[in-house]
Amino acid sequence: MPPSPAWSRLDDAKLLDRRFCDLKLAVDGSLRTRVDQLYAELAARGLTRLRPHVWVSTEWFSPDGIPGIALPFFLAHPRLTRLERSQMLAVEGGTPAACLRILRHEAGHCFDTAYRLHRRKPYRELFGRYGDPYPDTYKPRPGSRRYVTHLPGWYAQAHPAEDFAETFAVWLGSRKAWRARYRGWPALRKLEYVDRLMSELAAQRSAPPVRSRRTPEALTGNRTTLREHYREKKLLYADEFPDFYDADLLKLFSADPKSADHAGTAPPSAAAFLRKIRPALRRDVSRWTGAYAYTIDQVLGDMIDRSKELKLRLAIDPVQAEADARMMVTVQTMNYLHAGHRPVAL
Repeated sequence: MPPSPAWSRLDDAKLLDRRFCDLKLAVDGSLRTRVDQLYAELAARGLTRLRPHVWVSTEWFSPDGIPGIALPFFLAHPRLTRLERSQMLAVEGGTPAACLRILRHEAGHCFDTAYRLHRRKPYRELFGRYGDPYPDTYKPRPGSRRYVTHLPGWYAQAHPAEDFAETFAVWLGSRKAWRARYRGWPALRKLEYVDRLMSELAAQRSAPPVRSRRTPEALTGNRTTLREHYREKKLLYADEFPDFYDADLLKLFSADPKSADHAGTAPPSAAAFLRKIRPALRRDVSRWTGAYAYTIDQVLGDMIDRSKELKLRLAIDPVQAEADARMMVTVQTMNYLHAGHRPVAL
């Protein structure tokens, strides 16, 4: 096992001042294990003519015209994973299962690109036009059965290219499972099409027409510091959600300065209560809605500050108040997403 790099022993403050190009990261360790697992799944389906190449970049993505996958730097070393969590409160693909889910999705983009699948008429009829403008946001419909559900946030609904990649990711799993899961759904037609299409590709002996091995936005020449990277990322995520209105907080907490329990003791402040449940609330709402954990946390911080200004106090049972708070933040988040403000991250 190679020795740990010197920067891995730095505290957060010093590590944040390191440049990407100085980290000298490679796809190895647990990240390599996940990539090899993807390759094994593709080979098990007979897809051996394309093995998407991978490299380390700032975020997850598969570039247009290149059948490869950029992997985020924060998965390339445990120390960087801890830094990502401390800075952004969550790690996209941070568990083996979550990482593999994203890899399967990105592999879908790679096959689409390598074989120019989006040029086929059945593809356009089922998924839509690949060339349609890519939205900055989209309006998900959680109840729709026209799309598979794989990544959070109903990501298949973002764009025809994402619909195909999500469908491919589901297809790459257990055939028995997806046939049962999507029985009676219009989305099953897409899965069956991908099943036929991949069988066709598996039977081909020639290499795919698009074979570029370029690695856009690799970290080798990136002189940006981690501090600069996270400053920009936080500004992006923090600006994605509107302020809560006072009415929402006043429905949950009391502004009556005389409020007290049956023993005459003043109940805890709403700010203290929200601070206590903040980690669980952030985690649950982010997982349910697909919204960024950092974004949810910024909203909760604003709620806490506003609760202080309004001098709000807990006026109901804490268990009920926690359930109500979770529902309130979830509903507000869903309303925001339904209004068309879902950020496109992958």
